[in-house]
Amino acid sequence: MHKFAQPDLESLAAELIQLAIDAGATDAEATVSEGDEFSVNVRGGAVETLKEAGSRGAGLRVFLGQCSGSATSSDLTPDGIQQMVKGALALAKLTEPDPFAGLPDASEMGIAEGEFRLFSEDVYSLSGDERIEWALRAEKAALTADARITNSEGGSFDAATGAKAFANSRGFIGSYRSSSASVSASALAAEQDGRLQRDGWWSSARRLSDLETPESVGVEAARRALRRLGASRVPTQQVPIIFAPEVARSIAGIIFEAASGDAIWRGASFLAGKLNEAIADSSLTLIDDNLMLLPNGMSGFGTSPFDGEGLPSRRTVVVDKGVLKTYLLNTYSARKLGMKSTGNATRGLAGAPGIGCGNLYIEPGVKTPEQLIAEVDRGLYVTSLMGFGVNMVTGDYSRGATGLWIEKGELTHAVEEITIAGNLAEMLRNVSGIANDLVFRSAAAVPTLRIDGMTIAGA
Repeated sequence: MHKFAQPDLESLAAELIQLAIDAGATDAEATVSEGDEFSVNVRGGAVETLKEAGSRGAGLRVFLGQCSGSATSSDLTPDGIQQMVKGALALAKLTEPDPFAGLPDASEMGIAEGEFRLFSEDVYSLSGDERIEWALRAEKAALTADARITNSEGGSFDAATGAKAFANSRGFIGSYRSSSASVSASALAAEQDGRLQRDGWWSSARRLSDLETPESVGVEAARRALRRLGASRVPTQQVPIIFAPEVARSIAGIIFEAASGDAIWRGASFLAGKLNEAIADSSLTLIDDNLMLLPNGMSGFGTSPFDGEGLPSRRTVVVDKGVLKTYLLNTYSARKLGMKSTGNATRGLAGAPGIGCGNLYIEPGVKTPEQLIAEVDRGLYVTSLMGFGVNMVTGDYSRGATGLWIEKGELTHAVEEITIAGNLAEMLRNVSGIANDLVFRSAAAVPTLRIDGMTIAGA
C-alpha cells in the first residue's frame, strides 16, 4: 500500500476544503486518515485467525448556512474526491437548519504545545512470523503455568499504526501519527467436576519495547484463571465492595458519560443540574488529560495535539475533591448549554463530532490495595463485571459480577453468579478508599476502589 507522508495528508485535507468552498459551501471540515493493522489469534499452538490490512479514506462535512451534510470515500482519485464533495453538498441541501450547528470560532482553534510521542517505529520491528511467535509464546506460558490449566482460549498479538490530518475552512490544519501494539492470553482452569473457569490478561503500549513479555502475560492469565477455582455464590447481603483496577475504570467511564454534554442537554443524566455541587466523596478527583505523557516517556493512549474540531487538547479536572467542576463538551453541546467547548470533540471520517475522553483517570490515594482489603471485615473484591445494567437518568446500577470473598481482611475464596447493585449518586458519595495502584493499560485508568453500601444479590 502506498503511504502518504503527513504533509500529503494535510494537502489533501486542504484541497477538499477548497473544493467544497468553490462548490458553494459556506464552511467545511475534512479528515483524511490512513493506517495499517496486524492481528493474529492462536489456539492450541496453531494460528486460528490472521489479519493484515491497510486502509485509507477521507471524510468531508460541509455547511450551507445552518444546514450540514457529510460524505466519506476511500477513492481518493480526483473523480472520487469530486463525487464526495458533490455528495456532501447534496445532503446539506436536504437537511433542516440547526442554529447550534457549525464550526468553532477561529480564535478557539489551535494545536497544543508540548511533547507528543504518539508514534514509535519499533512497532514495525517484528516480522510477521515473529508476531505470530509472540502470540504462541503467550498461550504456551499460560498452558504450562500449572497442571490445572487444561486448555486455553488462545493468545494474540496486535499492532497498528496510523496517520490523521484535519483541516477546516477557518484556517485550521494539523496532523499526527500514532502507533500501538498489544499481546494477550486467555486460560481455562479445570474444576474437580470438570467445569472450566476462564480468565485472561493483556499488555498494550504505543511502543513495542514497552510491552510486557508474552511469558509474563501468559503466566498472569493462568494465575487469574486459577484463582477462580472453587467459586460459589454468597448470600444476598450489603457489604463493602472493592473494585480491582481493571473493573474500577468502568466507574470513571460512567462518570464521563453522565457528565457528557450530549447527555446533559438532553436531560438524560443523573448529573444534569449538578454543576459545582458535591457529587462524590471528597477523596475522589477525576481528570481528563489529553496531553499526558506516561512514565515510559510515550504519550498516553488518549493523548492528541488537537481534538476532533481543531481545538487544542487540554487537561480538564472534571470532579475536584468530590465537586463536579465541568461538563465534557464539544462545540455543539457547548452551544446548546450556553458554555464553551472543553476540547472533547471526537470524530470518525464523517458526520457530526461526538464527545470522547482523552486519558481519563481517578487520582490515586496513598494506601496499597492490600491495605484497603485488610480494612474490610467482610466484603467482596470484584475482578470482572458482566452486562451493562446502568440507567444514566436515574443512576440505578446493577451488574453481574465475579470476584473473591474478603473475610477478616484477607481474600479467601472465589465468588460467582451474583449481582452487585446500587445507585450511582449514592455509590460516588460512598467511595471510602482509593489505592495507590494507578496504571494506564488503556485511555482510562482507576486505582483499586472501595465503595460501601452496595447490595450483593446472591444465594
